[in-house]
Amino acid sequence: MPVAEQIIRAVLGAFFGTVGFAMLVHTPKRAWFVSGLIASLSYLLYWLLTWLGLPDPMAIFIGSLFGSLAGLLSARQMKIIGTVFLMSAVVPVVPGLGLYRMMAALGQGQLATGAKTGIQAMITVAMIALGLGAGAFADRIIWSRKPHRET
Repeated sequence: MPVAEQIIRAVLGAFFGTVGFAMLVHTPKRAWFVSGLIASLSYLLYWLLTWLGLPDPMAIFIGSLFGSLAGLLSARQMKIIGTVFLMSAVVPVVPGLGLYRMMAALGQGQLATGAKTGIQAMITVAMIALGLGAGAFADRIIWSRKPHRET
């Protein structure tokens, strides 16, 4: 499959998967498109970085960091709680399949495979958390220096 087709499929899958998730968790309708856009751009960044050879955990961290910054900016602009966009930004990289494979391997008695798969999934979870946290920290630093309007 050509690289361009892979990118298009990945971005569209991330967009529609995130919009579906937003519907499932009753995100405000006006945030659906922006949530999907942020998630698809975050996933595109992750995908491109891994394609260029960056290790998977680092690419997930950078993608999550971008999603965090874009999500918090969008939340501020749209006057919606930031969690809506932060949650949506990481939907495409959540290691659900890795956790499923870990449980399947452990259930079949393949302890070494299960442990290895579980560790990889937990590294992904840690990189997502670090990316979101670093983005929130950077957002707080950026916005705390801007003068607030007097009302």
